Amino acid sequence: MDLKLIDFMQERPLVIPRCLFKNYHKLNISLEELIVLIYIWDMGDKVVYNPEIIMNDLAMDKFKVMEIVNSLVEKKIIDIVVEKNKVSKKSEEYISLDLLYHKLVNLVIDDKNTSSDDDSSDVFTVFEQEFGRCLSPMEIEIIKDWINHHFSNDLIIMALKEAIYNGVSNMRYIDKILFEWEKKGIKSKEDVIRDKERYHHEKKKKDRKELFDYNWLDDDE
Repeated sequence: MDLKLIDFMQERPLVIPRCLFKNYHKLNISLEELIVLIYIWDMGDKVVYNPEIIMNDLAMDKFKVMEIVNSLVEKKIIDIVVEKNKVSKKSEEYISLDLLYHKLVNLVIDDKNTSSDDDSSDVFTVFEQEFGRCLSPMEIEIIKDWINHHFSNDLIIMALKEAIYNGVSNMRYIDKILFEWEKKGIKSKEDVIRDKERYHHEKKKKDRKELFDYNWLDDDE
Protein backbone atom coordinates (compact mmCIF):
# COMPACT_ATOMS: atom_id res chain seq x y z
CA MET A 1 0.00 0.00 0.00
CA ASP A 2 1.22 3.50 -0.89
CA LEU A 3 2.36 5.13 2.35
CA LYS A 4 2.14 8.58 0.78
CA LEU A 5 -1.54 7.97 0.09
CA ILE A 6 -2.07 6.99 3.74
CA ASP A 7 -0.25 10.14 4.87
CA PHE A 8 -2.49 12.18 2.58
CA MET A 9 -5.65 10.64 4.07
CA GLN A 10 -4.37 11.37 7.57
CA GLU A 11 -3.80 15.05 6.92
CA ARG A 12 -5.61 17.55 9.09
CA PRO A 13 -9.23 17.66 7.93
CA LEU A 14 -10.66 20.87 6.53
CA VAL A 15 -13.22 22.25 9.00
CA ILE A 16 -15.67 24.80 7.67
CA PRO A 17 -18.68 26.04 9.68
CA ARG A 18 -22.00 24.83 8.31
CA CYS A 19 -23.32 28.39 8.52
CA LEU A 20 -20.92 29.44 5.73
CA PHE A 21 -22.32 26.80 3.36
CA LYS A 22 -25.90 27.57 4.36
CA ASN A 23 -25.56 31.33 4.00
CA TYR A 24 -22.99 31.95 1.26
CA HIS A 25 -25.76 32.89 -1.20
CA LYS A 26 -27.00 35.51 1.30
CA LEU A 27 -23.51 37.00 1.22
CA ASN A 28 -23.95 37.39 -2.54
CA ILE A 29 -20.82 35.40 -3.39
CA SER A 30 -20.32 32.97 -6.27
CA LEU A 31 -19.17 29.37 -6.03
CA GLU A 32 -15.68 30.36 -7.24
CA GLU A 33 -15.52 33.01 -4.54
CA LEU A 34 -16.69 30.45 -2.00
CA ILE A 35 -13.87 28.08 -3.01
CA VAL A 36 -11.24 30.82 -2.56
CA LEU A 37 -12.87 31.84 0.72
CA ILE A 38 -12.76 28.27 2.04
CA TYR A 39 -9.08 28.06 1.04
CA ILE A 40 -8.30 31.26 2.94
CA TRP A 41 -10.34 30.06 5.94
CA ASP A 42 -8.35 26.84 6.03
CA MET A 43 -5.05 28.78 5.98
CA GLY A 44 -6.02 30.67 9.11
CA ASP A 45 -6.72 34.28 9.99
CA LYS A 46 -4.49 36.98 8.52
CA VAL A 47 -3.10 34.94 5.66
CA VAL A 48 -0.27 36.57 3.74
CA TYR A 49 -1.81 37.66 0.46
CA ASN A 50 0.14 35.95 -2.31
CA PRO A 51 -1.95 35.34 -5.47
CA GLU A 52 0.66 32.95 -6.90
CA ILE A 53 0.40 30.57 -3.94
CA ILE A 54 -3.41 30.54 -4.17
CA MET A 55 -3.11 30.08 -7.94
CA ASN A 56 -0.88 27.03 -7.59
CA ASP A 57 -2.86 25.41 -4.78
CA LEU A 58 -6.24 25.86 -6.48
CA ALA A 59 -5.03 25.45 -10.08
CA MET A 60 -6.52 28.81 -10.97
CA ASP A 61 -5.36 31.56 -13.26
CA LYS A 62 -3.44 34.23 -11.32
CA PHE A 63 -5.56 37.08 -12.66
CA LYS A 64 -8.71 35.14 -11.81
CA VAL A 65 -7.49 34.80 -8.23
CA MET A 66 -6.83 38.54 -8.04
CA GLU A 67 -10.24 39.27 -9.52
CA ILE A 68 -11.98 37.04 -6.96
CA VAL A 69 -10.06 38.51 -4.02
CA ASN A 70 -10.85 42.06 -5.19
CA SER A 71 -14.52 41.12 -5.52
CA LEU A 72 -14.59 39.73 -1.96
CA VAL A 73 -12.98 42.94 -0.71
CA GLU A 74 -15.56 45.09 -2.55
CA LYS A 75 -18.37 43.01 -1.07
CA LYS A 76 -16.82 43.55 2.39
CA ILE A 77 -16.43 39.81 2.93
CA ILE A 78 -12.68 40.02 3.53
CA ASP A 79 -10.23 42.83 4.06
CA ILE A 80 -6.63 43.39 2.97
CA VAL A 81 -4.57 44.86 5.78
CA VAL A 82 -0.96 45.98 5.70
CA GLU A 83 1.21 45.07 8.67
CA LYS A 84 4.89 44.70 9.42
CA ASN A 85 6.22 41.18 9.50
CA LYS A 86 7.56 40.54 13.01
CA VAL A 87 10.51 38.60 11.63
CA SER A 88 11.53 40.46 8.46
CA LYS A 89 10.23 43.84 9.71
CA LYS A 90 8.91 44.46 6.19
CA SER A 91 5.34 45.57 5.42
CA GLU A 92 3.21 42.78 4.02
CA GLU A 93 -0.37 42.41 2.89
CA TYR A 94 -2.57 40.07 4.90
CA ILE A 95 -6.10 38.81 4.27
CA SER A 96 -8.31 39.37 7.31
CA LEU A 97 -11.54 37.40 7.81
CA ASP A 98 -12.94 39.64 10.55
CA LEU A 99 -15.63 41.07 8.25
CA LEU A 100 -16.77 37.56 7.31
CA TYR A 101 -16.96 36.49 10.96
CA HIS A 102 -19.20 39.44 11.83
CA LYS A 103 -21.47 38.85 8.83
CA LEU A 104 -21.89 35.16 9.67
CA VAL A 105 -22.67 35.92 13.32
CA ASN A 106 -25.38 38.39 12.25
CA LEU A 107 -26.85 35.87 9.80
CA VAL A 108 -26.97 33.13 12.46
CA ILE A 109 -28.69 35.51 14.91
CA ASP A 110 -31.21 36.55 12.24
CA ASP A 111 -31.91 32.90 11.38
CA LYS A 112 -32.59 32.06 15.03
CA ASN A 113 -34.92 35.03 15.44
CA THR A 114 -36.72 34.21 12.21
CA SER A 115 -37.13 30.53 13.00
CA SER A 116 -38.45 31.26 16.49
CA ASP A 117 -40.80 33.95 15.21
CA ASP A 118 -41.93 32.45 11.91
CA ASP A 119 -42.81 28.94 12.98
CA SER A 120 -46.49 29.56 12.31
CA SER A 121 -47.73 26.03 13.02
CA ASP A 122 -48.28 26.89 16.70
CA VAL A 123 -50.38 29.92 15.76
CA PHE A 124 -52.84 27.85 13.75
CA THR A 125 -53.03 25.29 16.56
CA VAL A 126 -53.83 27.97 19.15
CA PHE A 127 -56.59 29.41 16.92
CA GLU A 128 -58.18 25.98 16.46
CA GLN A 129 -58.03 25.33 20.20
CA GLU A 130 -59.65 28.68 21.01
CA PHE A 131 -62.30 28.36 18.29
CA GLY A 132 -62.94 24.71 19.16
CA ARG A 133 -62.89 23.68 15.50
CA CYS A 134 -60.67 23.43 12.43
CA LEU A 135 -59.83 26.65 10.62
CA SER A 136 -61.35 27.29 7.22
CA PRO A 137 -59.05 27.85 4.21
CA MET A 138 -60.00 31.55 4.26
CA GLU A 139 -59.12 31.87 7.95
CA ILE A 140 -55.76 30.20 7.33
CA GLU A 141 -55.05 32.70 4.53
CA ILE A 142 -55.96 35.62 6.80
CA ILE A 143 -53.49 34.42 9.45
CA LYS A 144 -50.82 33.98 6.77
CA ASP A 145 -51.46 37.56 5.65
CA TRP A 146 -50.90 38.77 9.23
CA ILE A 147 -47.62 36.86 9.39
CA ASN A 148 -46.55 38.25 6.00
CA HIS A 149 -47.44 41.71 7.30
CA HIS A 150 -44.75 41.05 9.94
CA PHE A 151 -47.07 40.73 12.92
CA SER A 152 -45.25 38.42 15.34
CA ASN A 153 -46.81 35.13 16.42
CA ASP A 154 -47.02 36.37 20.01
CA LEU A 155 -48.86 39.51 18.90
CA ILE A 156 -51.36 37.54 16.79
CA ILE A 157 -52.08 35.19 19.68
CA MET A 158 -52.48 38.16 22.06
CA ALA A 159 -55.01 39.71 19.65
CA LEU A 160 -56.89 36.39 19.53
CA LYS A 161 -57.05 36.20 23.32
CA GLU A 162 -58.13 39.85 23.52
CA ALA A 163 -61.01 39.08 21.15
CA ILE A 164 -62.03 35.95 23.11
CA TYR A 165 -61.90 37.97 26.36
CA ASN A 166 -64.31 40.49 24.80
CA GLY A 167 -66.64 37.69 23.77
CA VAL A 168 -65.89 37.95 20.06
CA SER A 169 -64.33 35.16 18.04
CA ASN A 170 -64.23 36.28 14.44
CA MET A 171 -61.26 37.13 12.24
CA ARG A 172 -62.49 40.62 11.34
CA TYR A 173 -62.47 41.69 15.00
CA ILE A 174 -58.97 40.24 15.53
CA ASP A 175 -57.80 41.99 12.36
CA LYS A 176 -59.11 45.30 13.74
CA ILE A 177 -57.24 44.75 17.04
CA LEU A 178 -53.96 44.06 15.22
CA PHE A 179 -54.16 47.14 13.04
CA GLU A 180 -55.21 49.34 15.98
CA TRP A 181 -52.12 48.11 17.81
CA GLU A 182 -50.03 48.84 14.74
CA LYS A 183 -51.28 52.45 14.74
CA LYS A 184 -50.16 52.75 18.37
CA GLY A 185 -46.73 51.34 17.51
CA ILE A 186 -47.35 48.13 19.46
CA LYS A 187 -45.06 45.42 18.11
CA SER A 188 -44.65 42.87 20.89
CA LYS A 189 -46.36 41.11 23.77
CA GLU A 190 -44.56 43.42 26.19
CA ASP A 191 -45.92 46.48 24.33
CA VAL A 192 -49.47 45.12 24.73
CA ILE A 193 -48.97 44.63 28.47
CA ARG A 194 -47.56 48.16 28.85
CA ASP A 195 -50.46 49.61 26.85
CA LYS A 196 -53.01 47.81 29.05
CA GLU A 197 -51.28 49.02 32.21
CA ARG A 198 -51.28 52.57 30.85
CA TYR A 199 -54.99 52.30 29.97
CA HIS A 200 -55.98 51.01 33.43
CA HIS A 201 -53.86 53.69 35.12
CA GLU A 202 -55.48 56.48 33.11
CA LYS A 203 -58.95 55.00 33.69
CA LYS A 204 -58.37 54.99 37.45
CA LYS A 205 -57.24 58.63 37.32
CA LYS A 206 -60.33 59.55 35.30
CA ASP A 207 -62.68 57.69 37.68
CA ARG A 208 -61.03 59.34 40.67
CA LYS A 209 -61.37 62.78 39.07
CA GLU A 210 -65.05 62.22 38.27
CA LEU A 211 -65.61 61.10 41.86
CA PHE A 212 -64.08 64.27 43.30
CA ASP A 213 -65.73 66.53 40.72
CA TYR A 214 -69.18 65.14 41.48
CA ASN A 215 -71.43 67.72 43.13
CA TRP A 216 -72.88 65.80 46.08
CA LEU A 217 -75.09 68.76 47.13
CA ASP A 218 -77.10 68.53 43.92
CA ASP A 219 -77.81 64.83 44.44
CA ASP A 220 -81.56 64.64 45.11
CA GLU A 221 -81.27 61.19 46.50
